[in-house]
Amino acid sequence: MVHPPINRLARAALVAVLAATAAATPAPGSAAATRPDWRPLAAAEAPDANPLQGFIPYAGAYSTFPHSMEWFYLPLNAVMTGPRRFDWRPLDEQLDAIAARGHQAAFRFYLDYPGKPSGIPRFLLDQGLPTRPYDDFGNDGRSVSPDYDDPNLAAALDRFIAALGRRYDGDARVGFVQLGLLGFWGEWHTWPHNGDPGTENWFASPAGQRRVLNAFDAAFDETRLMVRYPGADNSALDMGYHDDSFAYSTLPGPGWHFMDLMGQAGTTDKWKRFTVGGELRPELQGCIFNAPMDCAGDGDRDFAGSVAQTHASWLLNHHAFSPGYTGAAYDNALAGAKSLGYRLRATAVRTGQRRHGLDLAVRMRNDGVAPFPYDWPLQVAAVGRDGRIARTWTTSWKLTGLLPGAPAELTAALPAAGLREGDHTLVLRAANPLRGGVPLRFANAGQDTTLPGWLTLGRARIS
Repeated sequence: MVHPPINRLARAALVAVLAATAAATPAPGSAAATRPDWRPLAAAEAPDANPLQGFIPYAGAYSTFPHSMEWFYLPLNAVMTGPRRFDWRPLDEQLDAIAARGHQAAFRFYLDYPGKPSGIPRFLLDQGLPTRPYDDFGNDGRSVSPDYDDPNLAAALDRFIAALGRRYDGDARVGFVQLGLLGFWGEWHTWPHNGDPGTENWFASPAGQRRVLNAFDAAFDETRLMVRYPGADNSALDMGYHDDSFAYSTLPGPGWHFMDLMGQAGTTDKWKRFTVGGELRPELQGCIFNAPMDCAGDGDRDFAGSVAQTHASWLLNHHAFSPGYTGAAYDNALAGAKSLGYRLRATAVRTGQRRHGLDLAVRMRNDGVAPFPYDWPLQVAAVGRDGRIARTWTTSWKLTGLLPGAPAELTAALPAAGLREGDHTLVLRAANPLRGGVPLRFANAGQDTTLPGWLTLGRARIS
């Protein structure tokens, strides 16, 4: 049969239809062609210990309670041996011992620790630094309180803080540095010698305090800093806080409690950018998790309320490690430790093929009370059928931006160069910069199922 010829107008219309059809049809392998759907990721209990949060002990090897950090003090004279001489071995030895246990450290230096020998460097005493003896807190004259506004001491602290920052800022062994140095225990007070009626004020002047605050702020850019008391002089500085009377004088009311000061300084939202930590008040450590709670005396005695208001990430609570908790008190203490800090969970994942790679999107939420304190690299890896990582990508995703109550959608384009065609399992981790450090684990059933320390996101085809 002979078909009649198509006239020029009909031919032009047919060409237009075919072109439009081709334009509307996605190319094989394109994101539009695969039209990926979100795949839910099953939730699970958060791990008992995650990096940089929970209860922590004084430095030492303990297996009685889950933890990821350890705490210690050092006297300034242990490392500052002259006006411009430093011997960092005592600090490095502590950090190395803690890191060998897979933990990061939190620490502070002191000049005056009641009941311990003075931490004042010898050269300052030889220069005539004025000091005051005292018997408070069982000191019995062992330590002395220095004149914090002495010019030689102020200059020495400037040099020490600058040297400490040059050497340790960004050190993977260090989780947090508390400013310390001033006051009893380096805790920024000299109570009862604080200028109340009938008492002298032994503490540093406001100008002296600002000098130390600004010196630390200038010396550290990466490692997180903490100061004891919120105030107008530190509200704009890059540092968080430590409440060393946690759950005792934390909640607002009398005007001088920790949250009172946070409100007065305008820093109640500062936890979103800088970590809050501290110490569970020693008198409460052995009783606040009993059922029923049987702590005697005054004070808040409200652990959950203190966590909710401060958004604390970690607390020194040595009782959890020695002598330790048992029975219901252990369970309550573990729940209390896990209520601190972040709790990250991936809720869904979506993958789509793109030219020469994959499009990946992960929905993430933080069910904790605070963000993760550092932007550890978030890495995605492709695992082959042999169970080995075939390729790793480091994303630009920021852990510190995952705030409680603000779910986020993280997206990345993953180039497939160097990968064999076929199915791979995608896994995700936040890489702890401390070699052998506690892995950050997500509250997901797929955590550690493909590889230890990695969250399984699912299968994806590389073509």
